Amino acid sequence: MSNPKLEVLTPQNSQLIIIDQQPQMAFGVQSIDRQVLKNNVVALAKAAKVFDVPTTITTVETESFSGYTYPELLDVFPKHKLLERTSMNSWDDQKVRDALKANGRKKVVVAGLWTEVCNTTFALCAMLEGDYEIYMVADASGGTSKDAHDFAMQRMVQAGVVPVTWQQVMLEWQRDWARRETYDAVMAIAKEHSGAYGMGIDYAYTMVHKAQQRTAAPHELLAAVPAK
Repeated sequence: MSNPKLEVLTPQNSQLIIIDQQPQMAFGVQSIDRQVLKNNVVALAKAAKVFDVPTTITTVETESFSGYTYPELLDVFPKHKLLERTSMNSWDDQKVRDALKANGRKKVVVAGLWTEVCNTTFALCAMLEGDYEIYMVADASGGTSKDAHDFAMQRMVQAGVVPVTWQQVMLEWQRDWARRETYDAVMAIAKEHSGAYGMGIDYAYTMVHKAQQRTAAPHELLAAVPAK
């Protein structure tokens, strides 16, 4: 029997769940710079939109404690229904389980807060009870301390979770630069969100390939992708 974890992520075999990317949850994060965290989560969401990867966004105690989902994230999916919960474990909520099942894909990419609570409990239960394969986006998730994040990641990896990073996921979805239908949008995300790599793309475009210095802004390219 082949190992399904040897299969690379594709836009056709994976789905994304974004868990509790809300300000009060982010306030407690100490394992990663919070602005970097938001940058990475929004970039991952944009990549999912470009590749038409089914995306579930779930929130916890929005009005009583956690606050509203980042507006930059909502801008990516303006018509998305947010699945509100009370449980720390998203798997406990029937709406979330139904959404994952409806998407019909066993590889679940996860970006959530906090790593040691909401991410870990969801991942363990989804694998045990739902027979899902979990790909935990380490740099689009955060814990209340570096130890909390790191040891939660270790616990999940020991249980069979696959650790990934947001850019790794996006480029795995792209796979081949000859895929021109998504090339420009992927480059736009990289230029806006990938730091030194994005700067390198700008340099290559202008200095090596002699492109005009002013090119389409990333949001202009992304706007060309139909909203879901």
